[in-house]
Amino acid sequence: MPFSPRQFAILLAAALLVCGAGGCASINEKLSSGMGDYIPQWAGGLPPDAPPRPGTAKYEEYMKERERKRLLPAAERGEDGKSDTSSLPAVH
Repeated sequence: MPFSPRQFAILLAAALLVCGAGGCASINEKLSSGMGDYIPQWAGGLPPDAPPRPGTAKYEEYMKERERKRLLPAAERGEDGKSDTSSLPAVH
């Protein structure tokens, strides 16, 4: 059964959409691994208190410090781990 030009155009458009959507997945995977480092915080980039990325020079140092703090008793950890809930509105 031969294709009409209309059916061929619909098939071609669907194939282009599928190929285009498949290409986006590989591009987003590569860009998402490091793109957040370059986007400003106000535009949705990494917050200033985000931990370093695995594989960077600061990551091992960060993990050692985190493990050291985890092994400390709760009374000696200080206030940096606790959040300030006094400025939050009441939830009803």
